[in-house]
Amino acid sequence: MDRSQLADFLRRRREALQPEDVGLPRGSRRRTDGLRREEVAALCDMSVDYYSRLEQRRGPQPSEQMLQAIARGLHLSLDERDHLFRLAGRNAPVRVYRSDHISPGLMRILDRLQDTPAEVMTDLGETLYQTPLAAALLGDETHYTGLARSVVYRWFIDPASRDVYPVEDQPRHARTFVANLRGTYSRQGAGSRAAELVDVLTAKSPEFADVWARHEVGGAAGYHKRISNFEVGVLELHCQQLLDPEQGQTLLVFTATPGTESYERLKLLGVVAGALSAGAALSGGAALSGSDPLSGGGQGRTIRS
Repeated sequence: MDRSQLADFLRRRREALQPEDVGLPRGSRRRTDGLRREEVAALCDMSVDYYSRLEQRRGPQPSEQMLQAIARGLHLSLDERDHLFRLAGRNAPVRVYRSDHISPGLMRILDRLQDTPAEVMTDLGETLYQTPLAAALLGDETHYTGLARSVVYRWFIDPASRDVYPVEDQPRHARTFVANLRGTYSRQGAGSRAAELVDVLTAKSPEFADVWARHEVGGAAGYHKRISNFEVGVLELHCQQLLDPEQGQTLLVFTATPGTESYERLKLLGVVAGALSAGAALSGGAALSGSDPLSGGGQGRTIRS
């Protein structure tokens, strides 16, 4: 680990980022070039003390999970992310078509959607990032590991994961999930993670095997859907998708038509989510001063039917 070069790189990248780049107000009293340390720490979901020690050449070696959080928070490109990993004494992630690294462009969009349900997903249905309101609407989907990271795997293996949709809508969503997975499988081919997911689900879920055998292709790219939420009930929402083909990722944004009951329910859910987030911040603040204090990754589907 090269503490001196790591500190210099972090400082240079922080100073290069402007408040407008991450959706923050500039204000009239700002004297710092670029972002303040506390602003970067908040973007990375870590304590100010931890981040400051890295910039001051006295921090511990960051974990890979922490480095991924820093790369997202500082809006690093893939080359910059790999450089960050090497300076921290870690192997840079292997570059493949599928990547957990969210591009700076998508991160800039997300920074401006913090009061909107939005999330980034891989083409296997793995949730990489959720805004606070998306986590309140759909549940925290960023904490799963292994094959369970895929919403398709959870759909057919864990029946409780279907509760986010009304029962009468679930057969349609099951077909869309499988059709999207078939598209990913056809692009990635035999021996891929998509192929592994298909093999496991075929062996474990007769329902999946039946839907897979229909050989349906192409899920809906964006349309009306109903979400069943524990706090506010059923919401009728529009789901729009923005594809990043280089990363194999999709940004999903959920909106409600103004003046409708669903619009009012979504506003109420935002108030509830804000109150819960504030309470969590107050109760968990003391825990953020540890040696590797990542505060959770998510807040709380390119396969989202």
